[in-house]
Parts: sequence; C-alpha cells; structure tokens
Amino acid sequence: EVELIRNVQELLKRTLMQAVNQMQLNRDHKQTCEMDWSDKVETYNIDDKCGRYNNQSTNIQFHPSSSKFEESASTPETWAKFSHDNIYRAERERLASINLRLLIDNILHDTAEDLHLQCAAVNEAFAKRCEEMEDAKHKLEHHLKKTLKEIGDQENNIAALKQAIKDKEAPMKVAQTRLYDRSFRPNVELCRDPAQFRLISEVEELTESIESLKQKLLEAEQSLRNLEDTRMSLEKEIAVKSNSIFIDRQKCMAHRTRYPVVLKLAGYQ
Repeated sequence: EVELIRNVQELLKRTLMQAVNQMQLNRDHKQTCEMDWSDKVETYNIDDKCGRYNNQSTNIQFHPSSSKFEESASTPETWAKFSHDNIYRAERERLASINLRLLIDNILHDTAEDLHLQCAAVNEAFAKRCEEMEDAKHKLEHHLKKTLKEIGDQENNIAALKQAIKDKEAPMKVAQTRLYDRSFRPNVELCRDPAQFRLISEVEELTESIESLKQKLLEAEQSLRNLEDTRMSLEKEIAVKSNSIFIDRQKCMAHRTRYPVVLKLAGYQ
C-alpha cells in the first residue's frame, strides 16, 4: 500500500507538472491572440477613420514621407497566415487542454479506485491477521492452562515424594538401630542368624527404595523447573500476542477507519 501511494504521488506530481506547463502554454497563446485581436481592433479603427476622410474633411494635411511601403510591412498573404497560425495554435492548445483534462479525470478516478481497492485489501489482511493472532493466543492460553494444571500436579507429586522419603526414615532408623545394638552381642552370640540377614536385607531394601524416591524427586523437581520455564515462555508469548492484537486492532484499524473516501481521493471533496 505504501509503494502504491508513492507511485500514485509520483504520477500525480508528473501530471501536475504537465497541467502547469499546459496552463502556461494556454496563457502564452491567449496573450498572443489578445495582442493580435487588439492590433486588429486598432487597425479596424484606423481604416474606419481613413474611410471617413473626404475632400471636405478638416483634419487632413500633407504627409509627403508616408507615400512608401514600410520594410516591416506584411503582405496580405503573410497577414492571413499570421492570423491563421495564431488561431491554429490556440485551437491546438485548447484541444490539448481538453484531452489533458480528460486524462487528469481518468487518472484521478483510476488512482482513487486503486487506492480504495488496496485499502480494502489491507483492511482484510489486518482482519485476517487479527483472527490468526486471536486463534494463536487462545491456543497458547489453553496450553498455559494445561501447563498450570501440570505444575500443580507436579508440586503435589513432589510433596508426596518428600513425604514418602520422610516416611522411610523411621523404619530405616529402627532397622539400623537393631543392627547396631545386635553388633554388641558377646562372643559366639554374634551370630549371622536369619534375623541378622533379614535386618541387613531390610536396610538394603529401604536404602534402595529411598534412593529410588530421591531420584524420582530430582526428576520431578527438574520437570517442575521445565514446566515453570514453559509457563513463563507461554505468558510472555501471550503478552506479545495481546500487544500485537491491540496495536493492529485498536490503533492501526482505528486509524484506517479515517481513510479518505473515493470522492475525496479523486479530488472532488
């Protein structure tokens, strides 16, 4: 649209210069015709005056030096050609002016129509773009809603894992305390009996379970950090989309409602 407006401006500037030049030619030929007409009126008055002279006229006298042809005097042929050429050139410029006016009217009409069509196309593009951004914003908001739910679920999962790890502490203490106390059995009583093997197995199981829970906790905490990063990214993207929609719809589209109508673009208002 900007490129079209620039092209139209350049075309109108060239057309304006053409019109200015034509007006100057019209003025020049008008002045020539007026001078020719003025000379002919003056000549007519002189010849009319001469035609009224007679032998009884009181304002006649001798002019011996007047009985000769002036070197600059025209002939009937050159006189007729001069008048004919003036009329021809004036008529030619008159027709050129008519054609130029028709051309200017067509240019104004066509450029106004082109600008109007381009304006409509741009408005349609704006509306379509706003719809696309609204759709993208709604999808982002839906994704954000799911992400927030996942964050809540993951926070609950982390709390449950921490509680599960804490719940393993008491049984671990009991088993390790039993093993510790049994290590003080005297002499041959320090026997690797089934109870001893069962206690060691219990400690190993609890240790493995706690390590597994801690690993899951680390993974859950990393997942939560990733979800938080996703949340911030989504919120920023939604803010950008909202700002873009505001600019296009509330600012740009509002300005475009004041776009000149075709008649004004054509110079009729």
